[in-house]
Amino acid sequence: MEIAGKVAVVTGSSSGVGQATAELLAELGAAVIVNYNRGVDAANEIVAGITSRGGRAAAVQADVRSDADCRRLIQSAVDEFGALQILVNNAGMTHFIPHDDLEAVTDEVWDDIIGANLRGVFNCSRAAAPHMRAAGEGAIVNVSSVAGAGGGGSSIPYAASKAGVNVITKSLARVLGPEIRINTIAPGFIEGRWLRGGLGEETYEAGRERLTATAPLRGVATPETCADAIIALIERNVFVTGQTVTVDGGATL
Repeated sequence: MEIAGKVAVVTGSSSGVGQATAELLAELGAAVIVNYNRGVDAANEIVAGITSRGGRAAAVQADVRSDADCRRLIQSAVDEFGALQILVNNAGMTHFIPHDDLEAVTDEVWDDIIGANLRGVFNCSRAAAPHMRAAGEGAIVNVSSVAGAGGGGSSIPYAASKAGVNVITKSLARVLGPEIRINTIAPGFIEGRWLRGGLGEETYEAGRERLTATAPLRGVATPETCADAIIALIERNVFVTGQTVTVDGGATL
């Protein structure tokens, strides 16, 4: 898919992987909806940066746990820029809970994590599909995690939610083709303040140093390397659908 001239929605794009992806899409010529839930100032700053460089972008608030918000978010792209061909389901959240602390996993924790990480992927993809078919083509990329395959990660519900993303990618690929391709990236350790804040400085640095020393590619993922993988699935891998691509420098081999 030629990205220049296309319209994209990137959920959860006021920081991290979402921000890097939105900025790269804009650099490649797409008009981009920068989605945020609470980070309005950050989203507006990203939009201002894109437009100052000659790109097209708009910030739209939506909580992907809400189907109504997902539908409004997708419609905003069509209203603002006239079409929709690209969706990156990046928005997500977690609760950092030791896996052996089973009693800390409440109904509220499940609702938060499944709502954002899994239901949001389905709801946004469902809302986007008619517009992509109307445009004649579509590419959706979901952001999962190696936790979805290995069962590790920040909490048991988080791992379960990401496993769900990997499976729903396959299910949706069967029904969205041939016009729409849907794939997933599964990063491992991602450098940045989100993981640093959740793990704490000492644990974060120890993990980063260990992977830098032991992973086959000697390092950890960054928002930019994740964005590169997302763009490859949109732009170059035109006969690939329903797949999950691990982005971890070989750490889980």
